[in-house]
Amino acid sequence: MKPKYTALTAALLISTALSAQADTIRWARAGDALTLDPHAQNEGPTTALAHQMMEPLVMRDMTGAMVPALATEWAPSAEDPNVWTFKLREGVTFHDGATFDSEDVKFSFDRAMSPDSDYKELLASVSEVRATGPYTFEIVTNGPNPIMPNNLTNIFIVDKDWAEANGTVKVQDVEGGETTYATTHVNGTGAYKLVSREPDVKTVLAVNESYWGKDEFPMDVTEIIYTPIQNPATRIAALLSGEVDFIQDVPVQDLARVAEADGLDVRTAPQNRVIFFGLNVGDADLTSDSVEGANPLADLKVRQAMSMAINREAIQKVVMRGQSEPAGMIAPPFVNGWDTDMDASSFTDVEKAKELMADAGYGDGFSITLNCPNDRYINDEAICQAAVGMLGQIGVKVNLDAKPKAQHFPLLSNYETDFYMLGWGVPTYDSEYIFNFLVHGRDDKYGSWNATRFADADLNAKIESLASETDLPKRDATIAEIWSEVQAQTLYIPIHHQVLNWGLKSNIDTIVAPDDAAQFKYFSLK
Repeated sequence: MKPKYTALTAALLISTALSAQADTIRWARAGDALTLDPHAQNEGPTTALAHQMMEPLVMRDMTGAMVPALATEWAPSAEDPNVWTFKLREGVTFHDGATFDSEDVKFSFDRAMSPDSDYKELLASVSEVRATGPYTFEIVTNGPNPIMPNNLTNIFIVDKDWAEANGTVKVQDVEGGETTYATTHVNGTGAYKLVSREPDVKTVLAVNESYWGKDEFPMDVTEIIYTPIQNPATRIAALLSGEVDFIQDVPVQDLARVAEADGLDVRTAPQNRVIFFGLNVGDADLTSDSVEGANPLADLKVRQAMSMAINREAIQKVVMRGQSEPAGMIAPPFVNGWDTDMDASSFTDVEKAKELMADAGYGDGFSITLNCPNDRYINDEAICQAAVGMLGQIGVKVNLDAKPKAQHFPLLSNYETDFYMLGWGVPTYDSEYIFNFLVHGRDDKYGSWNATRFADADLNAKIESLASETDLPKRDATIAEIWSEVQAQTLYIPIHHQVLNWGLKSNIDTIVAPDDAAQFKYFSLK
């Protein structure tokens, strides 16, 4: 039966369409946010969605520069070098109208430092946080921390009373399968309010008319409709047909189609992110390999051989269509501690790799499972498929297990993978962030993304010392020492630095943020 429309209904439909064209952005990317709990998952798309609705004390703008958010000023205390003081923004309200003050900040920081928080490494040097007045806040550290503000750009502030009233004082245990009220509800101070949330289907946001920054930002976008579209062909078809206005992950094979389409642009920039493989070097025996009673990945020669078998230039040319930069270390060039020589250190030598395998006693090779996401990074599954063939040349028979990121990431958190893909961005622009999460042995403060099972007490001590070293040349020297050891251990096999390609309607005025975080309050519509 055909639907019946009245004249009024038709008028409303036309009005809605015109409104959408004027101020709505229909946004799509390969994967959805994993949760709306602001401290539960330190993961790019999750953080990007959160930034529309919630705010930290300080943030990075679309160029990557640090700018004020809920704090207007910050500095080390003149009386105590172990204390950072923050002057908070006055007159701010949460989406439900509640007043923002220092008690909300203290509550949020305590929450972000709790065991289930995925941000605790950023606050590992913090001994105490204090609300010293309605709009003053202090962070006390174990020794002077020279880069503490850099660590705060993704520490979102939530309303204490709202969290207590809705049973969300505790951070959601995503890896344990827990869901809470905060999984699908938000009460932030951000430029946009949550209207509706259907995980993996659609999320709708509306402009916050009471936003403190409405006169400081363009705020042209008044509605955001966010739709995850995992299939690349479907995602591109939606952009080309006009069903969506903006996608952050244009498949490299479709760049020309989008660039040549009327009314569409491709905007490109280097990303602050490295793609790599992680290896279980610590267990005595692996669960996913064919070797009984031993761990082949515990042998440095095997790890080196596997790295030598990867042809990064071929991946760049064939899989990525030139849209990547081969990497030799798991730090992007944006980051303090990145080194030109280290980043150029990866090379392909299949014959040498075979020799190393034989020297390690694995001349006949072995089989192992590679866990890979299929909706998180640009051509992630295709990169893994290419690696399968490359590793096969040295006798490493790889069984590829590709899953959506929601199923992939818990494998790392729960130590259920021996060989895996991961990508890492560095919002602090400092190597300490990489070391805290990926190199330090896992404990109650550090190493939550280190699934290699690697731990070294001396290296841990060096990593921890970075948080309180104010002599910056000395600190940089320690960073270089840590990188030298990380490189020597081959805990990870670097693949490449990602290149960002945003596809969007030509009337959208924005720049490509190096952290791939589209902050729609900065967007202008021409």
